Amino acid sequence: MSVEKTRANLFLTERALRDIAEIERFSISKWEKNAAARYISDIEAGLSRLQENSSLLRAEEDLHPELRFYRVNKHLLVCDVRQDTIFLLTVVHASRDIPSRLAEMQPSLTLEVELLHEQLGKRNRR
Repeated sequence: MSVEKTRANLFLTERALRDIAEIERFSISKWEKNAAARYISDIEAGLSRLQENSSLLRAEEDLHPELRFYRVNKHLLVCDVRQDTIFLLTVVHASRDIPSRLAEMQPSLTLEVELLHEQLGKRNRR
């Protein structure tokens, strides 16, 4: 008997897409296109790993009580997880004061999470 593993759904917020685009721009300006492409590729690979195994996401109570985190190189992928769905909310450089950065994003971060959950609930009811 084989156990079939389900792949989690993954949604990236507009904020996360902007963060990734900014990482790419910064990397190009600092290290050129090849290094930027490798970094973005690493982030994409990290997201793929999370889809395959969402248990890689870690709770970090000192950073935020409800969100989950996954490190890719020097960045943290900040996620919310509901059932079989991962929401990438933002990507933050690990050298930053993460709790302060997340606090700066409030209340819009919380509202964004609530909106995503509402949209997912509507989709699941169809």
